[in-house]
Order: sequence, then structure tokens, then C-alpha cells
Amino acid sequence: MEEKILTQAFDLKNIFEIGVYIEQGGYKAVEKALLSMTPAEVMGEVKKANLRGRGGAGFPAGVKWSFVPQKPDQPRYLCVNADEGEPGTFKDRYIMSHNPHLLLEGSIIASYAVGIHLAFIYIRGEYEAVAQRLEGAITEAHKKGFLGKNILGTGFDLDIVVHRGAGAYICGEETGLLESIEGKRAYPRLKPPFPASIGLFQSPTVINNVETLANVPFIILNGAEWFVKKGLPQDGGTRIFGVSGMVRKPGIYELPLGTSLKTIIFEYAGGMMDGKELKAVIPGGMSAPVLKADEIDLPMDFDSLAGANSMLGSAAIIVIDGKTPIFEVLKVVTKFYSHESCGQCTPCRLGTSWINKIVKRIAQGEGEKGDIDTIVRLASNIKGKTLCPLGDAAALPILSICQKFKEELEGYLPR
Repeated sequence: MEEKILTQAFDLKNIFEIGVYIEQGGYKAVEKALLSMTPAEVMGEVKKANLRGRGGAGFPAGVKWSFVPQKPDQPRYLCVNADEGEPGTFKDRYIMSHNPHLLLEGSIIASYAVGIHLAFIYIRGEYEAVAQRLEGAITEAHKKGFLGKNILGTGFDLDIVVHRGAGAYICGEETGLLESIEGKRAYPRLKPPFPASIGLFQSPTVINNVETLANVPFIILNGAEWFVKKGLPQDGGTRIFGVSGMVRKPGIYELPLGTSLKTIIFEYAGGMMDGKELKAVIPGGMSAPVLKADEIDLPMDFDSLAGANSMLGSAAIIVIDGKTPIFEVLKVVTKFYSHESCGQCTPCRLGTSWINKIVKRIAQGEGEKGDIDTIVRLASNIKGKTLCPLGDAAALPILSICQKFKEELEGYLPR
């Protein structure tokens, strides 16, 4: 595993089997962490690595771990967010199906650093085959002594449970995920308090994305300085970019953070399919504001995309060609968010529904002058006015599409 990056470990046949994984250096990071490092040293190394969360928000993982209070009489939990409900995103599925032990190893190290003895992998219900592979890997890890009681003779105990999701987009929001594990409807919680202090079963909880934890073994083996050099000073490591849409070579590409979006599309993904013209790009999953063709020459990292009024999100790049009507994209976006709103917050519940009704009316040839302005007004009234960030996830792409392609959209309305 030394000096490798994530996707290099996937090229080997049967790497999902623990024997093959160990032959390639697997679980060496667990041995190093548990046998020669204190929990504080592990946490400090992850902090220094500037590993930012790979689920969307980009919060530094080591800092998140440090927020958990260390009260000896209080249980602590790890929840691995493997719900991956963001449209266009498929990198976590790839990690779990091809190399599940890498996720388990990262989870063990994170649990050791925070003093956690029970972890949950919350996986979306549609990932049945992937869930079975994870459960098989957990069984293998138990047999080899990497999970269970007294791991490697250190006195550290840890069990990991695969928990199948409830089949809703909202379950990917961290507090909605906690509610779902507890057997309740996945209504996001009001914050504060944050999960680090009051999370699962009212106990301190760490919530990390699959890709985030899969980076941890490499940090422990090779050091924080090595990891930072793979990316940017404030945004260490590589990122798995999932490219889909009208490109010649769709798929996942692991590249240093800061790689140009233009380079990813036109070099790694082979450029546009059949010589088509590029129209727009959604750079971070469907909840990210769209970029026009002349806006893609920018680095793919959290801060650069925020500066371009978009976001890195799940790093799912959706490429839209010139022959695709932007109205068709708007239809997909509005239908999805209307269907997936959990309904807890009035602006999101009603706003997404009204927007979808207007778009459907336009699609039926019954649009009215001013409809696009009405959609913008409704989306603006969702943005920043909901308990969880998924209200913004609905509003931001709708706003960007309507504002950047207003003239094209108004072509569907009466003059």
C-alpha cells in the first residue's frame, strides 16, 4: 500500500479478499496506528494532512474527530456515510465493491483515534450486492483479528455493522442519517447541537464519508507531509472524480486536488463524444450550480469552485453537450428535488413542488410569460431557509440554470 494512491489498489484481481489485500500491504496502517501510535498522535497526523471530507461539505476530518468529547462514561460512535444518493455520484460504490477492506481499515483507525467501539456503515438500500461484499469483508477481518475484542492484543475493541439505508436522498444528510439508523423518519435535526457532541442515540458521533476514511490508511503509513504533497497545502491528497455525460471515456479518475476541470474533461475523459460541443458542466453532483463552457478552466478544489459560485461537492462531473436542451436538464433537477424533499421545512416542501409544477406546465406547452422569473423567486425563497443544506442543494442548481440560460429557457414561453 505504501506510496500508492486509492485507485491503484483497485487494479488487482480479487483485492476485495483479505488475503490479497494483506499481500499488498493491507492492514499495515492499522498495525502501525494501534501498536506504535497513541490515539492523539493518529488524530494529529490526520489533522496535519488537511484531509477534507469527501462527502460534499469539505470539513477537515481530523478537526471533526477532535470535537468529540472524551468522557469515559459515555459511548461514542462512528457512522460511515455510504448512502451516496447524489445524482451523478458513484465513487463510493467503486471503493466498497472493489476494495472494502480499505474502508474497514480507515474506519478502524478513525475509531481508535476517537475511542469508538461500535461503528455503522450506512449504505443505500439499492447497493445490495455491495452491502453483501462489505459484510463478507467484516467477517474476514474478524477472523484475522482486525475487528472484535482485543484487536492485535492492544485491548482496543471495535465492531462494525452494515446498516441498509431507507431509500431516500435526505438520508445522506448527516443528521437525517442518524435518525434513520435510530429507526425514525429521516428528518434532519436542528443544529446545534452537532453530532460530535449529541449524535447517534444522543451520544457523541463521528460521521465521515467512505472516500474520506479510505484515505486514512495512506496518511498513517506515509505521513501527513506525503499526503499534503499529493494535493494542495490546505486541501491534501487526491480526489476521485466521477465523470459522466457526453464524454468519450466516462468513469472515475483519481487525480490531485487542484487538477483543472477542463483537463479532466478533455484529457482524462477523452473530450466530447462524437465531436459534440460542450454546453455546460455540473462539477460536483446535481446539487452543484452549473458552469457554462467558458467557465471550466479552473482548479477542482473546494475553494476554487466556491470562488466560481459553484462547489466541489461529491466531485461528480456531469458533462452536458450543445444538443441537449437546458430545459431538459431543468426538468430532471426539479422533478428529483420535488420528489426527494423530506417535507419537514415549508420552503423546501412547497417551493420544490411549485417549481416542479411550473416546469411541467411549461413542458406541456402551457408556459406563461414570467415563469422563469417566478422559478428564480421561489428558489431564492428556499435558499438559506431550511434546517439542512439540502434546501440549498435544490435551490442552487435551479438558480444557476435559470440565470445562466435564461434566454434559452424563455424560448419555451409565449412572447
